[in-house]
Amino acid sequence: MKRFASLLFVSVLGGVITLGAYKAFVEKENIVVDTKAGEPKFVTTNYNGATPPNPIADVDFTEAADKTVHSVVHVSNVSVQEGPTNLFDFYFGYGGREQTRVGTGSGVIISPDGYIVTNNHVIDNATKLQVTLNNNKTYVAELVGTDPSSDIALIKIKADDELPYLAFGNSDNTKIGEWVLAVGNPFNLTSTVTAGIISAKARDLGKGQSFIQTDAAVNPGNSGGALVNTNGDLIGINTAITSQTGSYIGYSFAVPSNIAKKVVDDLLEYGNVQEGILGVRGSELNSKNAEELGIDETAGFYIAKIVEDSGADQAGLKEGDIIKKIDNQNINSFSQLTGFLKSKRPQDVVNVTVLRDGRENTYPVTLLKNQTYVVRPLGIVVKNMSSKDKKRFKGSGVKVTEVVKGMENYGFEGKLIIQINDDTIEDIDDVKNAIEGANNYNALSIVLLNQEGEKERLIFRM
Repeated sequence: MKRFASLLFVSVLGGVITLGAYKAFVEKENIVVDTKAGEPKFVTTNYNGATPPNPIADVDFTEAADKTVHSVVHVSNVSVQEGPTNLFDFYFGYGGREQTRVGTGSGVIISPDGYIVTNNHVIDNATKLQVTLNNNKTYVAELVGTDPSSDIALIKIKADDELPYLAFGNSDNTKIGEWVLAVGNPFNLTSTVTAGIISAKARDLGKGQSFIQTDAAVNPGNSGGALVNTNGDLIGINTAITSQTGSYIGYSFAVPSNIAKKVVDDLLEYGNVQEGILGVRGSELNSKNAEELGIDETAGFYIAKIVEDSGADQAGLKEGDIIKKIDNQNINSFSQLTGFLKSKRPQDVVNVTVLRDGRENTYPVTLLKNQTYVVRPLGIVVKNMSSKDKKRFKGSGVKVTEVVKGMENYGFEGKLIIQINDDTIEDIDDVKNAIEGANNYNALSIVLLNQEGEKERLIFRM
C-alpha cells in the first residue's frame, strides 16, 4: 500500500512539473478579442459633491434677452383685396366683395425716433401697417422704402417718447458655433426668445443671397425679428425657415446685419439701394467644375468673364483668375462673394486677392454703379454705352454684350437697342421699365442699331 501511494505521488508530481513546463515554454498566448471594446462606456466621475460644469449654464442670455424684447415689435399688414365670394362671381368673372386680409410679422426698432427694420415680405402689398410695441401700445406705421432682393424693408412710427432700440453689430465678426438669440412674435404671440448657435454663414438658398443659418427656433411670425448675440448686438434679421410643414424643423436663416444696415442707410439717403459692382462673372469652384476647367483648385470663385469698363476690368483682373479673398475675407462660394459685395457701395475700394499662374496677387478694385441689365425674356445682357461706344456708334441706346445659347442667330451681340415697343431707350433703366411694361403688348418689338448706323427691327411674340 505504501509502495502504491509513493508511485501515485511521484506520478502526480511528474504531471504537474510537465504541465508547468509546457505552459511556461511551449504554449502560445491566447488573445481574446472584445468586439464591444470600441463602444463608448458610461463613466461616473466623482466631483466631490460639486455640480458638473454645464457649458450652456455658463452662458448668460438674460441681459441680451431683456435688452432685445423691448426693441422687437409686432407688425400687422392689413391689405384689402377684391375677389370672388361665391361660384357665380368666380365663373362669370365678377369682382365680388372687398376682402380684408391681415398678415403678421416682426420688426426691430433701430433708432429712438421710431425707424423699424423688417422683411419686405412682411409688409408687401399692405394698405395699412400697424406696429405694436412690447408694452402693448399700437401705432400706425408709414413705409419708408423696400429692397425685395435682400427682403429688407424700412418703416417708421411716431411716438411721444424715445423708444428702446438695438444697434447694428458687425455680422462679419460672427463665428460658427457662437450662441445667438432669435426674438420675434411667432403665431401672434408677444415677444418670444429662443436660443441656438450659428450653424453656418454665407448660406445660399438658391438666389445668390447670403444668409446666417442658425438652429434657434424661428416660426411664422418671427420674420423681421432680431437675431442677436449674447451682448445684445443686432447681427441679423430673421427671414426664412426651411420646412416641409410650414413650421420650424431645425433650420432658420437671417439676413446679416451688415447687409441690412447698408440697405437701411441707402433707403434713408438715396431712396433706393446703391449696389457696388465688381464686374466679374463665373462660378464657385468644387471638384466637378475644377476638373471641367482643367485646374487643381477646388476653393474660390473662378472668373469666366470680365465685364467691359467695370472696376475689375480697370484694375487688371483677368479671365481665369480665381478670387481667394476680398479685404482678407476668404471667398469659397458665390454667396460669400455676393454677401460681401452687398454691404458695399459704388466708389468703395476693395482689395481683391486672386490666384493667377500659381501665385497670389492683390488688386485694389473700385466698385462701380451697375451698368448692365439682364433682359431675361430675350436672353441677352445689355450695358450702358461707354465713352468709346459713343464715339463708335452713330446714335444712343444700350449695347448688347452677351447672348445666351439659342439666341445667337438673331444678331443681337455688339449692336445697340434704341427702342423697345414704343419706348425710346437711353440707358438700362429705360430697358427695365420697357420690359416691365411689356405686359400691355402682345409682342415685343426691338429696334437695333449697328456701327454703320443701320437699323433693323425684330419682333417676338409674347
